[in-house]
Amino acid sequence: MELQKAKQIVREYQDAFDRAGSAGLYDVLSDHAVPEYQWRGMHPFSDKDDAKHAVDAFWTPLHSAFHSLQRRETIFFAGQNDVDDGSSTWVCSSGHFMGLFDEPWLGIRPNHKLTMLPYAEFHCVVDGKIKETAFFCDILSVMQQADQYPLPPQMGSDIIKPGPKTNDGVQNEPVPPAEASRTMQILNQMIEDLDRLNKSGEDRCPPEYLARSWHEDMAWYGPTGIGSTYTIERYQQQHQYPFREGLTDKVYNGHVARFAEGNYAGFFGWPNLNNRLSGSFLGMPAGLGRSEMRVVDVYRREGDRLSENWVYIDLLHYFFVQGLDLLERNRQMQGL
Repeated sequence: MELQKAKQIVREYQDAFDRAGSAGLYDVLSDHAVPEYQWRGMHPFSDKDDAKHAVDAFWTPLHSAFHSLQRRETIFFAGQNDVDDGSSTWVCSSGHFMGLFDEPWLGIRPNHKLTMLPYAEFHCVVDGKIKETAFFCDILSVMQQADQYPLPPQMGSDIIKPGPKTNDGVQNEPVPPAEASRTMQILNQMIEDLDRLNKSGEDRCPPEYLARSWHEDMAWYGPTGIGSTYTIERYQQQHQYPFREGLTDKVYNGHVARFAEGNYAGFFGWPNLNNRLSGSFLGMPAGLGRSEMRVVDVYRREGDRLSENWVYIDLLHYFFVQGLDLLERNRQMQGL
């Protein structure tokens, strides 16, 4: 019942927020959030310490740039946070925002066409209010759709991330708790396997290592810049090996929230990882300093393995720390 109440609170907030229009965004968020509300967003937004700053920095400019904006949600679930032994309750919403990109946004020149902004949003619910939110979105995808892609060609496919193959990602109804426990067990095994791999220094693990927790026909929907891929073999060729060989000294920092409901799970960190560029990664040469990665993963389990994975990495922040401001560079190129 606690998860159902949390989902209802977030659903009521979303319904009101999505109908509010630019002028009403702050009123809706402040009505549904605690006074000490915290909002985390991808670069260039970062941390905001109340509802007004979150609306002014992100939501109002987004609504001004994308006309007739609507949420196209494909995944919605809740769970008790595995990071704090279940003492906090979180709700995940993921999918796309869709609108007509008619005004400049973050220095990106509008294309005056239907444009999709992939997103994953996490809300912590306490005593009937939203206490904090982490909002990840794929800004590089918007740049790509508007023909202003700033990076070399990506290894994976350029696609708009689909929803779950089983079309059951929006979980409005209760799910037996045993299903969530099974999902978390497999997810935590996968995380432990990756942590051991990081500590070992091995960059080319055999496919059998991933098959401990992944189906052979896994679908991995990566962020723009990396792209999406399919099957363990192609995932390793098009993401895992280039990622592991281009980055070294990887340290897993843990997560802010990690939870599951039914056969869906998700997590995010702030940051999840620290690493150092040791070779070319997404066109960036080796660097001298360490940098951090803020990552979101949303999963669908099928049977006793993970089957689908929606991934967001704050690559704009990662490159900014390395000294490359992709948004400012694009703004100068567009004369905005």
